[in-house]
Amino acid sequence: MIKKVLIANRGEIAVRIIRACREMGINTVAICSDIDKDALHAQLADETVCIGPASSKDSYLRMDRILSATLATGADAIHPGFGFLSENSKFAALCKKCNITFIGPSAEVIDKMGNKSEARKTMMDAGVPVVPGTKEPVFQADYAKKLADEMGYPVMIKASAGGGGKGMRIVESGEDFINQFETASREAKNSFGDDTMYIEKYIKSAKHIEFQILADNYGNVIHLGERDCSIQRRHQKMIEESPSFAIDDELRKKMGETAISAAKAANYCNAGTIEFILDQDNNFYFIEMNTRIQVEHGVTEMVTGIDLIREQIRVANGEKLNITQEDVKITGHSIECRINAENPAKNFMPSPGLVTALHFPGGNGVRIDSALFAGYRIPANYDSLVVKLMVHDSNRELAIQKMRGVLGELVIEGIDTNIDFQYKIINHNDFIKGNIDTGFVERILAEPKNNE
Repeated sequence: MIKKVLIANRGEIAVRIIRACREMGINTVAICSDIDKDALHAQLADETVCIGPASSKDSYLRMDRILSATLATGADAIHPGFGFLSENSKFAALCKKCNITFIGPSAEVIDKMGNKSEARKTMMDAGVPVVPGTKEPVFQADYAKKLADEMGYPVMIKASAGGGGKGMRIVESGEDFINQFETASREAKNSFGDDTMYIEKYIKSAKHIEFQILADNYGNVIHLGERDCSIQRRHQKMIEESPSFAIDDELRKKMGETAISAAKAANYCNAGTIEFILDQDNNFYFIEMNTRIQVEHGVTEMVTGIDLIREQIRVANGEKLNITQEDVKITGHSIECRINAENPAKNFMPSPGLVTALHFPGGNGVRIDSALFAGYRIPANYDSLVVKLMVHDSNRELAIQKMRGVLGELVIEGIDTNIDFQYKIINHNDFIKGNIDTGFVERILAEPKNNE
């Protein structure tokens, strides 16, 4: 039985995991960099170990220091959260070697599905529909251009080890392909230490629909419905909602069954996400699998009532899923807005600094996941996400109204945020009508300033 969990992460996801562990009677160990010693996750955990300087490569990405902290504190499990080492197969393998339970899938599955080109190949072999593109990884720009020319433009260049929009480029014609490929490849190498690339046909006006998966060690796999993640900027999600306005019950059933088939093809265990692109004709294609908890997992929890962190820990503990597909009921509608410390008027430039005043909204159906507090200084070293603002109501229209109210009530002073920009999206006629796709935010940014 897992008795003590070290959280190999920081910020709101570390706080979220600590709270889940506390509810389960499990002790926690936080790790922190020296700049994070006063961070909320470091204060809430039962124990805290400082593992290095502010730079991620010297702290949150140091496998040796994290494993040493785990062993020194007597923790018997590690929860990686999302980002950092959460999809690093070497780290998962080292945990196993040290007899530490990794709360996530096996190293072999992370390798297979974390590498996007390998995941595509696995899905193709399993008969799961994928976006037309290369089956094998691509390394050379000239050869990649030859494949793209044959495929026809526009195409999407993607890093096999990618995520968060890094190592991705949309190319409209062959003229700029070589430059874009080399730029994306360098970015992938710098971000992930891996410049393996692949090419996909770019599907315009597509919706980004992902299905939440839960799987145990005994072959039981279920899905918890979908999240619509079409509101994104530069491939970074901004707003997520569940269920999707774009799909009906018949399509939901078909996509859900395909997601389960995809997870089974990967021999998947624990929580994961199967991500699809949905075109204008309701054709859907697998694009990738995230082998970790997602930033936006809270909206699924709000419509299903299922605690995903708790389920992750139970599965890692060797327990069977106590939920069947028939038990999963989607109730009402949930929306999440990601609040970032950034200035939309300055090309979304990050805005670290001291939070001088803070007020979180509340009320029925409102959830705040955050590590902020008044007097906290947001460091410049990490991701700019500071608050996940979630609402739940009986239908989408009421959920939008509720989100409108809580965005208007949320106060974060001392730094710039994207609160007003999120408010603009929520109030936009096309968003309200559900006329959204992955190009929605770029269209808003191109609108005249007086067209609110």
